[in-house]
Amino acid sequence: MKRSKFVILSLASVMLAGCGGAEKLENELNLLAGCEEPYMNAVADAFAAKYNVKVKRIRKSSGEIEAQIKNEKGTPSADVLFGGTTDPYNALKAEGLLEKYVSKNDAKISDAHFKDADHYWYGIYKGILVFMWNKEKLQELGLTAPKTWDDLIKPEYSKYITWSHPSTAGTAKLVVNTIVQKKAEGKKTTYKNEDGETVQCYDDTAAMEWFKKLDANTAKYTKSGSGASKEVGVGTTIIGIGFLHDVIYQIVDKKYTNIGMCAPEDGTSYEVGATAICKGAKHPNLAKKFIDFATSAECVELGQKNGSYQFLVVDGAHQPQAAIDAGISNVNVMDYDFEDAKTNISHYVEDFNAAVKAEIPTA
Repeated sequence: MKRSKFVILSLASVMLAGCGGAEKLENELNLLAGCEEPYMNAVADAFAAKYNVKVKRIRKSSGEIEAQIKNEKGTPSADVLFGGTTDPYNALKAEGLLEKYVSKNDAKISDAHFKDADHYWYGIYKGILVFMWNKEKLQELGLTAPKTWDDLIKPEYSKYITWSHPSTAGTAKLVVNTIVQKKAEGKKTTYKNEDGETVQCYDDTAAMEWFKKLDANTAKYTKSGSGASKEVGVGTTIIGIGFLHDVIYQIVDKKYTNIGMCAPEDGTSYEVGATAICKGAKHPNLAKKFIDFATSAECVELGQKNGSYQFLVVDGAHQPQAAIDAGISNVNVMDYDFEDAKTNISHYVEDFNAAVKAEIPTA
């Protein structure tokens, strides 16, 4: 009988024991990220070093990520997604474009809000929705800063507000869901989805009237949710809507001390940044390893070292001190209906586009 020959393999091609037997790791991973580039690069480089593999990476807005994966129709150029709000993840799950995977770190994300019940995506951080403003510009104009959502539609803010567009940015989708839920005051209605099914949702009539007024005060829609935060310090944006962690980056890393910010006094909401495997990934075994890495404290703590100050949802991870100092744990968070947001955001965005008719930004 011939003896078996054993070959010493590189770390990138070791045989791994798994539920379905030995699995061979590939030597390359394609990453599509919705977080900011410094964080994306830190995560990609750390994973590449950990497994001695190449990691190709591209950063896009949440809306662009959703559109790309849908257009690729099950033959994705990306293996994994990292960062960005969960709205696109839920939309992609609904269309069968994400791969189910139970991470070895599943138990480390103990709050059910921060992971998909069917294990199609995992949360990695949450970001609080806030207002921001250029203190010098507001003083020059003799204006006070907005404190509530309805403050944003006051006539004195005409053409002074910048925020992202819900057709391209998950941040703006969160704004839409937030206002729909607030203005509906619990009132429900129904609509027919694209499959002809009757679906229950919040009555968004009052919300769309509100968005028409906000549009009258909007100077610019940005493609990415972080767009306003990047402009408020230099004064090209006077008032912005975006995430607390993006504002903290501008203050701490970019040294813009002229930025003011607050969470809406009448209640705000938060995004859940996520990670997932694309259905049809070309490197599925390495993709699973990435999800295990992405849901570890080792990975998520890289954010605060690379300009991303989101509150971390992985149990045991050390929270960024800059976020704590900004009062991230002391804001008035509304009772947000995650299930409705997941099910009906496409409907609400359609209604937004019909009501507002704003040009969708491309850059």
